[in-house]
Parts: sequence; structure tokens; C-alpha cells
Amino acid sequence: MFPFDVILFDVGGVLLTNGWDHRERAAVLDQFHLDHAAFESRHAAPNDAWERDAIALRDYLDATVFYEPRSFSHDDFFAALCTQSQPLADSALPILEELATLGKCKLGTLNNEAREPNEYRFRTYGLRRYFDFAFSSCYVGLRKPAPAIYKRAIDILGCPPDRILFIDDRTENVAAASNAGMRSIQFLGADSLRHTLKTLNVL
Repeated sequence: MFPFDVILFDVGGVLLTNGWDHRERAAVLDQFHLDHAAFESRHAAPNDAWERDAIALRDYLDATVFYEPRSFSHDDFFAALCTQSQPLADSALPILEELATLGKCKLGTLNNEAREPNEYRFRTYGLRRYFDFAFSSCYVGLRKPAPAIYKRAIDILGCPPDRILFIDDRTENVAAASNAGMRSIQFLGADSLRHTLKTLNVL
């Protein structure tokens, strides 16, 4: 018997680079010659709402960038934001592809991402062809590591939590999944993940 019914992957830091973390934000702010401290002082609350789909892209940008006139447009800024999404150097994507080919369990994502960059990343890197489920924060209105997002995923999947394997690069997200009863692995690189999956008889 295969050890899991579902395997859920994070995206940023596991399959792709982070979409809009501090390093990505810094690169885009430098590109547009924006003050980092001024941006970051405005970022946290609108970002939380944006990732939960409580506000749209334009609302987020108005709160963080376009609260005063700029020489560039909302579209210019979002295009630059999207360029920060790249394949991760030591990505778990080949492992995801292998699991999809094996077809022994369902696959999905449990990730924090705002709607517009999430759909850009899914589309650009063809992630939907691997995923049976997408528990993205923008679709369920909840963010990791809040316990409610893991409970929501478990309720929707309808299988015992110990039959769900969750893979994420962040300690707090892995701990929250474990607290919800899921089996969880902290992603430390593709070789380490492959080794752990072999010990679990997944590969």
C-alpha cells in the first residue's frame, strides 16, 4: 500500500524561487529606485490581505507604491515583480514530475501567494498539469502557518491527516502541518528530499 493518499508541495522555495519575499522585493525596488524602508513600512498589512484575496493587485500597489505619482505604471511594476519568479536552482520540480508520472497518489500545492502572481507562476511553469488540488492562500482565504488553512485542506481532501504528506521550506509551516496531524518534511534541497522520500517508500 502506498504510504500517502496526497502529497502537498509549497511552491516558493521548493519548486520555484519565492515570488515576493524580501529579496525579490528589494530587487524590484532597486529597479524603480524606490525607498526600501518606505515600501516595507507599508507592505505587511496590504500583503496579508492580498495573499488572502481580500484585495486585488491594484489595491495592493496603490497602498505600497502608488500612494504618490510615479513615472511608471502599475503594469510596469507587476511585470517586474513577475520576473522575480524563476526556477529554483535546487528545485523539487523534477521530483514532482516523477511523482506525477508514477501516479500512485494525488498531488497538490499548499502555498501562500496572491492571486495574480500565483496564476502567473502556475501558467508560466505549467504547474497545474501536476496538481490535482491547489490550496493557495488566495483561493481559500487563509495563510500558512495559521492552523485553519491545514484544517481546511484536510477537510476538503477527506482523508486522514496522517495520509497527507506536506513539503515546505519554512520551519514554522512544517511545524504547523505536523500539529494538524500531517506528515511533513522540511525541504533542504532536492537530494535530501529524494533521500527522505525513499526512506518513506514514496520513491
